Amino acid sequence: MATPAALRGHGGRLGAARTLYPDAPAPWLDLSTGVNPWPYPVPALAHEAWSRLPDPETVRALERAAAAAFGVEDPARVAAAPGSEALIRRLPSLLPARQIGVSARTYGGHAEAWRLAGATCLSDDARAVDLRVLVNPNNPDGLALSRDQILGLTDGLLIVDEAFADIDPALSVAPLAGAPGHERLIVLRSFGKFYGLAGVRLGFLVGEPALAARVRQTLGDWPVSGPAITVGLAAYADTNWAALTRGRLIQDAARLDALLHGAGFQVVGGTTLFRLARAADASRRFDVLARAGILTRPFPWDEALIRFGLPGPEPDWLRLANALETLL
Repeated sequence: MATPAALRGHGGRLGAARTLYPDAPAPWLDLSTGVNPWPYPVPALAHEAWSRLPDPETVRALERAAAAAFGVEDPARVAAAPGSEALIRRLPSLLPARQIGVSARTYGGHAEAWRLAGATCLSDDARAVDLRVLVNPNNPDGLALSRDQILGLTDGLLIVDEAFADIDPALSVAPLAGAPGHERLIVLRSFGKFYGLAGVRLGFLVGEPALAARVRQTLGDWPVSGPAITVGLAAYADTNWAALTRGRLIQDAARLDALLHGAGFQVVGGTTLFRLARAADASRRFDVLARAGILTRPFPWDEALIRFGLPGPEPDWLRLANALETLL
């Protein structure tokens, strides 16, 4: 049994899941993404956040807050965008690269964006490339390289997608991206995953000031919304929430591992926001869970793999545990 192709591109495709499994109980439990199920508490939003165009200075304030959170000394190296996906799609038009080294087993949006721009995507270990793309920690296996390992790859242009780096800031090379001596290093950061607010659509590029300026120019005067600015300013300043959340995610990931092991899965990777599991009959298991209204993430390159995001409230954990029992 093969998993439906419409659900293998990326997580979060609830619309397709509802179409393919119309009899599944509602509401769906979406475990197909790596988004924190305990989102940052959204602060009260002033009416002006909705009714007025964002002031450019508030965007700069947000970039300064993000720079501080990322450990970047010069905020001129940080450019805000409506999600890191928007940056992934724009970078091929801004960077002089035609031969791209990128893993086939990572976030597929990178290779897709470069191919659409006419570039050739080669394996991540190819030697003669103009630019390399690295996701760190990697999605979906959670493989994480140290700063020294990453810096050893910067023989040319290097894009490091740090969408999940907030779970372990020690992995981040954002403090160096675009700084003197590291002009060819570019980092992408995502707000929505760790802070659990993917719908805000907020992301950042960290790179040399000239590249950051070009990104701002391509995005125009209002690159992100007023509500996104308000939420981002509050969240990046709340270091206590971030520290407590990292601890909570460690505990929840261990709890999920225990459930998956008990259901006969082998946990083969992941981060504290998602777990990658293997089972010989993974396609059947995906189907059984989907029919129970639980969406997980299959992969086109290996039908034995499924990725599980973290459940949130206790009823969601119980629902997953009950569904997993039916797999045995």
